[in-house]
Amino acid sequence: MLPQLRTNSSETGKAGPDLRVVAIGGGTGLSTLLKGLKRYVTTPTLAGPGQPTIRELCGVVTVSDDGGSSGRLRKEFNMLAPGDVRNCIVALSEDEALLSRLFQHRFQKGSGLEGHSFGNLFLAALTSITGDFGEAVRLSSEILLTRGHIYPATTSSVELEALMEDGTRVLGETHITASKGKIRELRLVPPDVEPLPQTLEAIAHADLITVGPGSLFTSLTPNLLVRGISEAILESPAVKVFVCNLMTQANESLSLTAADHIRALNNHAGVQFFDYALINRKVASPELKAKYALEGASQIVADIEAIEGLGVCPVLGDYLEEGTVARHATDQVAHDLMALMAQAPTRQTIRS
Repeated sequence: MLPQLRTNSSETGKAGPDLRVVAIGGGTGLSTLLKGLKRYVTTPTLAGPGQPTIRELCGVVTVSDDGGSSGRLRKEFNMLAPGDVRNCIVALSEDEALLSRLFQHRFQKGSGLEGHSFGNLFLAALTSITGDFGEAVRLSSEILLTRGHIYPATTSSVELEALMEDGTRVLGETHITASKGKIRELRLVPPDVEPLPQTLEAIAHADLITVGPGSLFTSLTPNLLVRGISEAILESPAVKVFVCNLMTQANESLSLTAADHIRALNNHAGVQFFDYALINRKVASPELKAKYALEGASQIVADIEAIEGLGVCPVLGDYLEEGTVARHATDQVAHDLMALMAQAPTRQTIRS
């Protein structure tokens, strides 16, 4: 049974049947979530009686990756990292099966082509034609008939810098994820990059805003550091939900609990804005636990009292789907988000 919305609102009433949803993140986590939410857009095949549907779905994606195909294209064409954007476009496309094969196809040979994915090259070509990465993403979404909009968190060229617990600084996402140290703070270089106006507008008019799942410091936090995004989330009347990761991640979140994730996001955003947190309660198999233990990783501890102490209402569900790695059960996550919105009152949150 999903919990009732906590009583900190100034107005009540049933959520409208057609929602505006903004999902913020990066990596495979955001594309996995968008894949589930897509099924409630226009043709709500999974929505039950009384459940809302989605009239407008937007994904806000981090673009700071500097490794692999994305990193090479950033250096060679002075463009933003296309990898996470590519995954989200595929997730929202109408013909997902075919486009997944095409856009995720990675060339195994060829001078200059080896290691590149077709989708990254497609976005690089459109960026070259239009001279604007944001416009290239928009056109890609139109060409591929996506059920939603994809916005890069910023169209400025940006790098990540991590301040580690030992006082050292590590520059670049690839170096940060490879570092053995514990991250104390993340920063953008340069620090004052601007978001797209469309992103701020989508957040302002949203009924539901989600952050996560995704790598805590390299997929989620960078979006909140872009000038104006955290403040826009705080001021939006939307219900704000944190979708927690399933497992801790080497070099990013080892030993961090679910509440620790929320604290880290709050600290970097400089504000507290989450109403709910979707937390997995399904226990991983011994085989999957053993596989992650080789990296020192484990299931994220759902410290419910600590989450509630942060003013966040936890929603527990069976969100773990096992394969070669742990993945979110996208249909269940999307279902619970829609069910949550069906019973959540619409309101303008009062904050001191």
